[in-house]
Amino acid sequence: MTVQETLTNHIKVAVKKIFDLEIEKVEFQATRKDFEGDITMVVFPLVKQLKGNPVEIGNKIGEYLVENVAEVEKFNVVAGFLNIVISDAFYINFFNSIKENETFGYTDPKADEKAIMVEYSSPNTNKPLHLGHIRNILLGFSVAEIIKASGKKSYKTQIINDRGIHICKSMLAWQKFGKNQTPESTGLKGDKLVGNFYVEFDKNYKAEIKALMAEGKSEDEAKKEAQLILEAQEMLRKWEAGDEEVVALWKEMNQWVYDGFAVTYDNLGVNFDKNYYESNTYLLGKDVVEDGLQRGVFFKKEDGSVWIDLTDEGLDEKLVLRADGTAVYMTQDIGTAIQRVKDYPDIGGMVYTVGNEQDYHFKVLFLILKKLGFDWAQHLYHLSYGMVELPSGKMKSREGTVVDADDLMSEMTETAQRISEELGKLDGYSEEEKAELYKTIGLGALKYYMLKVDPKKQMLFNPEESVDFNGNTGPFIQYTYARIQSILRKADFDYSKTVTSSEVEMHEKEKELIKQVQLFPEVIQNAAANNSPALIANYTYDLVKEFNSFYQNVSILGETDVNKKIFRVQLSKTVGQTIKNAFHLLGIQVPERM
Repeated sequence: MTVQETLTNHIKVAVKKIFDLEIEKVEFQATRKDFEGDITMVVFPLVKQLKGNPVEIGNKIGEYLVENVAEVEKFNVVAGFLNIVISDAFYINFFNSIKENETFGYTDPKADEKAIMVEYSSPNTNKPLHLGHIRNILLGFSVAEIIKASGKKSYKTQIINDRGIHICKSMLAWQKFGKNQTPESTGLKGDKLVGNFYVEFDKNYKAEIKALMAEGKSEDEAKKEAQLILEAQEMLRKWEAGDEEVVALWKEMNQWVYDGFAVTYDNLGVNFDKNYYESNTYLLGKDVVEDGLQRGVFFKKEDGSVWIDLTDEGLDEKLVLRADGTAVYMTQDIGTAIQRVKDYPDIGGMVYTVGNEQDYHFKVLFLILKKLGFDWAQHLYHLSYGMVELPSGKMKSREGTVVDADDLMSEMTETAQRISEELGKLDGYSEEEKAELYKTIGLGALKYYMLKVDPKKQMLFNPEESVDFNGNTGPFIQYTYARIQSILRKADFDYSKTVTSSEVEMHEKEKELIKQVQLFPEVIQNAAANNSPALIANYTYDLVKEFNSFYQNVSILGETDVNKKIFRVQLSKTVGQTIKNAFHLLGIQVPERM
């Protein structure tokens, strides 16, 4: 058990015995550097219940712990804070209980726990994945991994937007300007080829608008009357009517895109348990709306359109079915959520990884599903994240000014190569080993930089800064892991012995390091509860800083006391395993050498 778990149990007993009060939780925080103590109990929550002096309450609990709990050596009280000094023996015993556990921090899934489905990526099939998608994908993938490590089953999914006018724009441009180009004939990834035609459509459409405006049309008239947009709209009508030729082209071009996406996902190291396609789901939800109409959840206006009134919830009225009976996005999302629970009956909640411009949409969606009576709707979460910008500003898909995901990954690998070569530490590496290492460092830099920022915050992505080998970066943490592996390779003696508290006196740096390691399970639980990979990322950085302080202040392989040397090598190995476990949750690999 961790020190928090151990103390919680004893403090609950103490409060019951001393004050005849039963408490559900105990609040802890790190002890401030200027006070003696390993962990601090916050006394203030008890003051209201006991109507007493916080210092007196703290002293009474502290005295009980010293007298009755072997792990507690002494205490001091500052205002409403009880600073507790824990014995070295506790930390050494705790360390010995976890040092062989390669999955330390992870909780095995419980059979009766409901699963969580995490949706992420969900791209359009008219363009390749770009920088904005990368933040989305990395967040969603990491959250799914963290949920799994916290003891719940997780499913990874996406809904691919494979229908609509934007798809028809690429298809039409390919028909008009494509000259039968294919991914094979051009050597281009399929998603890039299709994306090029989306840009080509926009370029020619703008030219038509300009020409019509020169003839005296207003901009709005020109946009509606341009030949290209009329043809794209006609193509969409044909697709919806099942026109064989249009549907065949749609299938072919979408497959090019899926093949391209698969390569990008593979390079990024992410995967999905199930894909949903809008072409299959866009009619879902209509029956649910009809049922909700009968039950009074929705109401019909004079024109025949169906709405829900959410004004009593501080929102407005929301359309769920058009007057002509066609679905809107909200209808589809209602139906898709219900379909997912049918497909996976053990789902107890869902996480939607979608940008913050859709905050209102998800508030409405979740409310509707609750009003329809689905109990799992209480456990829906919008992982709302801020946009990613580059030092050069915003990106625009139609104008072809996006930062392509594949190009960015290549650039990150090249940057890692340049910096690694400048540092000159790769003697003895084969070219294959170097190439693999550059990719590991480059992708690690990209992922860590994206995930260390609180998801809700907008972020500026600076590729050069992210590959810095110093500071709060992926490569800095990877380098520390590699340093630990170097220590283990050089440890040419048997360090498997279990060292007890009677055999070593702990150095302060060892104690601080074990205290940091001990926090890992709690950090995973908090990260899962808050759907925040940033908590894992920044914990890992703190752990690495603590290890580097230990490394600089304490001799490891040069130690002459055999027991101390064994203990320090074991401690280094456990820190390395914890770094590896934490980075696994972020989808980041760690290199054995750097």
